Parts: sequence; structure tokens; C-alpha cells
Amino acid sequence: MLIDENTDFLEGQLLLFDKPLYWTSFDLVKKVKNIIRNTCGYKKIKVGHAGTLDPLATGLMIICTGKYTKKISGLQENSKEYLATLYLGETTPSFDLETEVDGRYKTTHINRDLIIKALAHFEGDYEQVPPVFSAKNIKGKRAYDYARKGIDIQMEAKKVIFHELELVKLELPLLTVRILCSKGTYIRSFARDLGSYLESGAYLSGLKRTAIGGYKLEDAMQINDFEQVIK
Repeated sequence: MLIDENTDFLEGQLLLFDKPLYWTSFDLVKKVKNIIRNTCGYKKIKVGHAGTLDPLATGLMIICTGKYTKKISGLQENSKEYLATLYLGETTPSFDLETEVDGRYKTTHINRDLIIKALAHFEGDYEQVPPVFSAKNIKGKRAYDYARKGIDIQMEAKKVIFHELELVKLELPLLTVRILCSKGTYIRSFARDLGSYLESGAYLSGLKRTAIGGYKLEDAMQINDFEQVIK
């Protein structure tokens, strides 16, 4: 990715970034937009991303500028690859570390063979219920707005596809899985469902997106490097 002070962001650029931990996807888009405007002198420029990452996740985000924002809808159709770390034996309302532990379960029966059997169970088409603590639109509001107010809402299941689920490491209570899945898949919901299948509990303790279609995290920039290059 060749970026310098002469790059025409209005004509369009496809930029790969490694999103920092605790940043929202909007934080990264806003930062990129401000850097470009302040450096290149544009009064207006379109900047958007092709796939949200939660604040507690890191990894690949595709950001498009100018005319390339028209490519976003197509890019969002690509499969996604993640490296997910799950904490077994406990659950949280948000299925990750955003909320406190609300349940504890046994893990003494969990071994490598059971994990491999469980991952095979989830491969292929799967009806997944999204987390209540999510940005999914429900009656004009984000689902997490209801959840944080303690309002019960019904989340409808949606078909997703797990193309590949590979056991990377098992050191109880931690489990690391490489996941290749369709768009719209919630890895936090996968953690919840896997914990249930194992007759235990689980939540997502770490997540890194490593690929979107043919775009790889290894080719992505840090936001500070991008700022230094074009300045």
C-alpha cells in the first residue's frame, strides 16, 4: 500500500488498518478522516469502513475514501477470519468482558476431543441469535440501548456460516480458535453457544480479525504510521 502526501483520497483509496484495542470502528474512521482533511486540505471527503469491530476487538479494518466508498457494500459480503480466545467455565450478559461474570460452571469434563467434536458441530450453516449487547437495530434503536436499561427484547436468529473452525490452543480455562465465517457472524454469540454445547459456559475474552476476503491483517497499517507517512 503506497501512501504519501500526493495520494488522491478524493478519487478513492482502499486502506487497511489494524484497529487499536478499545477504539470503536467509528473512532478509527473519524481519526482517518481528520488526518486526511488536515493534511490534504479537503473541506469534505467521504470515509467509511467495510465491517464493524467491537471496541474490545483488534485487527483488520478496511477503510475506503472518496469514490471508493461505493465499494463498501461489496467488500462487506466477503468472509471474515478471526482468532478468538474464549474463557471457559464462566458467562457474562454481553458474552465478552464488557460486563461482569454472572455464572460459573464446571470444566473438568472438557478435553481436546470434546472441543474438536464441538467445533465440528458448529461448522456449516447455523441459526445464530445475536447478542443483546450489540449494535443491531431494533425498532429504530441499537439493541445495547435496551440492554443497558434492563429492557428485555427478543433477538431473532439469523443464518450464518462457519466455513472453518480450527482448534489452535487449549489451556483450560482458555481456548483459542481460528474462525472463518460469513458476514454478520457474532463471535460473542459463538462463544455463548459453544459453552452451552460443552455443558458449561464461555465468553469471548479476546478477538483479532485477521482477514476480510483476500485482505490480510499482515498488510495493515497502524494509525500512527499512517499519520506520519502522509504528513
